[in-house]
Amino acid sequence: MTTGTEKERLVLGTEALGGLRGVYTTAPAHQLTGQEGDEQSSRNFAQNALPEIQVTPADTEMRFRGPSDRLRAWAVWSSSGSVSVRVKGSEEPRPAHQSPRRGFLELRSELGEPGPRPLSWVTMSVSAQRLVEELQIFDVECEAALTEKLVELCILYGQNEEGMVAELIAFCTRTGKVCLTSETLNSFEHECLSKKLSRAPRDGGHAGTRDIVSIQELIQVEEEEESLLNSYTTPSKGSQKRAITTPETPLTKRTVSSRSPHQLLSPSSFSPSATPSQKYNSRNNRGEVVTSFGSAEGVSWSGRGGAGNISLKVLGGPESLTGSYKSMFQKLPDIRDVLTCKIEELGSELKEHYKIEAFTPVLLPAQEPITLLGQIGCDTNGKLNSKSVILEGDREHSSGAQIPVDLSELKEYSLFPGQVVVMEGMNTTGRKFIATKLYEGVPLPFYQPTKEDGDFEQNMVLVACGPYTTSDSITYDPLLDLIAIINRDQPDVCILFGPFLDAKHEQVENCLLTSPFEDIFKQCLRTIIEGTRSSGSHLVFVPSVRDVHREPVYPQPPFSYSDLSRDDRKRVQFVSEPCSLSINGVIFGLTSTDLLFHMGAEEISSASGTSDRLSRILKHILTQRSYYPLYPPQEDMAIDYESFYTYAQLSVTPDVFIIPSELKYFVKDVLGCVCVNPGRLTKGQVGGTFGRLFLRRQQAAGGEGRRSPCTAVQVVRI
Repeated sequence: MTTGTEKERLVLGTEALGGLRGVYTTAPAHQLTGQEGDEQSSRNFAQNALPEIQVTPADTEMRFRGPSDRLRAWAVWSSSGSVSVRVKGSEEPRPAHQSPRRGFLELRSELGEPGPRPLSWVTMSVSAQRLVEELQIFDVECEAALTEKLVELCILYGQNEEGMVAELIAFCTRTGKVCLTSETLNSFEHECLSKKLSRAPRDGGHAGTRDIVSIQELIQVEEEEESLLNSYTTPSKGSQKRAITTPETPLTKRTVSSRSPHQLLSPSSFSPSATPSQKYNSRNNRGEVVTSFGSAEGVSWSGRGGAGNISLKVLGGPESLTGSYKSMFQKLPDIRDVLTCKIEELGSELKEHYKIEAFTPVLLPAQEPITLLGQIGCDTNGKLNSKSVILEGDREHSSGAQIPVDLSELKEYSLFPGQVVVMEGMNTTGRKFIATKLYEGVPLPFYQPTKEDGDFEQNMVLVACGPYTTSDSITYDPLLDLIAIINRDQPDVCILFGPFLDAKHEQVENCLLTSPFEDIFKQCLRTIIEGTRSSGSHLVFVPSVRDVHREPVYPQPPFSYSDLSRDDRKRVQFVSEPCSLSINGVIFGLTSTDLLFHMGAEEISSASGTSDRLSRILKHILTQRSYYPLYPPQEDMAIDYESFYTYAQLSVTPDVFIIPSELKYFVKDVLGCVCVNPGRLTKGQVGGTFGRLFLRRQQAAGGEGRRSPCTAVQVVRI
């Protein structure tokens, strides 16, 4: 035994301790107390699984009992100093070996008859005084508590004093940290030691073994073993499985994750260069509100974590997309039928709204003003301009014929390819239409809440759009920061848009990732779901055509994730792209496609005064009653038009329209709909923005008209 500034650690491996990895400290009082290597779980480790162990100088028996009766071990000290180990269900222990991942002595044993077997203990001695001397070489002062922490790190990660100090000084120099504090040591362990540990090769032990570092993981392993055994046995009337519960971890809380998101997500497991982004970590404007809408005075930007009555329902138009479908089988006549139906449906609405008697064929000459119905197109394969506009008539009145349009007589207009319009003007020759009036589109009515939607006082909704990692890193630090914000503010609903693994990321494009895209996505999804479990917030996941693990077809079916627990199924919902979602009767229009950018590149306009281009585009989307009214679409958009006609139409005008874009963030009220571009969570190598909305249903005063249930919106930097 050693005293003073030195400590010794004795370590047993997973099988020998009933599936638990423990670190046991010798003290002068000869009392050994169990501790776990994982800092977060060390508080309840001894309480949940290990008894306190008393050691006397005479012959002593030290027992280790895990939560499973099937595996346990004990060691016996004799007065002569010899040590023997007896493992229940073990025959001949394999030779003890040093694990390359940590300085743990692992005992691998075969099944057989119990019996005493010799065992050599591995001890590691670290001197606090030596650490202080090494630090003084670099003129670094270290408090006693920090020295104690360094001793712990040396033992935990198998480093000697000189090597630990060298790595610490290199880390402080690289990150610009001058003073040695507890925060510095925590960052050093997380960013340097733990990542170096995860990149180390695993030992070549038994293929069926795994490292178990928490009670939760042990329970999960035992459940898997029971399920496997039960599949080979005859079913009984009732389950014979013994419930494993303790006062601190009751059965009802077994699904609560005891690990932080940093432990759930391991970028080094799928990327050889999982280095954090320096630009992102050095940002100094985190939490800054960059734009706001409505009255935010007195608004508490925190929810109840889904504790209230939250009703989430997908609205179909005419039906909702719930599963995958066959794409790339469409024919040109089928596309033509969809576009024709769209022209005729909108034309019928405009005809009824403006009391138009009849539409005239586009090629029929007339010496008096006429009214035409059709779709805007371009006479070439280039970009639309005021001289290249053509009007393609509907099938009923014009048999799909086309005619050039002269816009010189129109004082104000805003047009884009694929727009369904009603125009009034002259067509004296039947070869060119001179437009004199352009009828404005008519939006759909708003949704009227029913008793099934329930009533609510107020709700907070958080919205964020990927990518969730910077372009120069794959560590998902922005995603982990967002999870921390969700756990802090506990919004009632979180709407998260893809891409979660961006097809445009540098490491994806250069094929540098070592794991399948699907596995990385599931690890990311698991991190979000389990990492926000303590907040209780409802999660809504919207896919993107940029999610690399999926077929880039529009519309996108919902994600499929079969690993949801029973409790998580109540708060996690996967929806399609695009989607109309009802949150307690408040309709959200959701799309992850950058429609603003696509339409902004194609729209042409003329206005006598100042005009807001983004408001014009948003107005087009609402009046065209489609989540993607542009035709032909952008080159990188693969649209299945049969599914598009069924699943990508607006059924009502949404109360809130979330439309993330590469363009600058904004919040606008357009035709009574609150339109929000929350930006993306990352912009290249730097942090981006996310949005938060405050909902409260308001009764309209007499003669005031409808009042939006979205009373306040903020866009905030991550």
